[in-house]
Amino acid sequence: MDHLRANGFRVKPVAVEDTGVMRKRLGIPEKLGGCHTALIEGYAVEGHVPAREIRRLLAERPNAAGLAVPGMPQGSPGMESGKAQPYDVLLVDKNGGNTVYARYGR
Repeated sequence: MDHLRANGFRVKPVAVEDTGVMRKRLGIPEKLGGCHTALIEGYAVEGHVPAREIRRLLAERPNAAGLAVPGMPQGSPGMESGKAQPYDVLLVDKNGGNTVYARYGR
């Protein structure tokens, strides 16, 4: 959340009992789950997605459910301590499929 705030996004945290229910409602498959789920202008943003890719998503407006960074990869926003590892930002389609939207650390 700090990364998003630092990049000009207004963040309103909402605690939910089961994040899996929220992911499912927003069209993000459980296998792509991270530790945070957000809704930004109608798109789901799952996990530690860089603000740059969220801005790109909002500019391009693809017909998709949203973006996901599964797990908690070191080097992603909010996970900068420790040795960075490569990770992908995935564009999740409305049927739950995904394609690589951006690659980091490669």
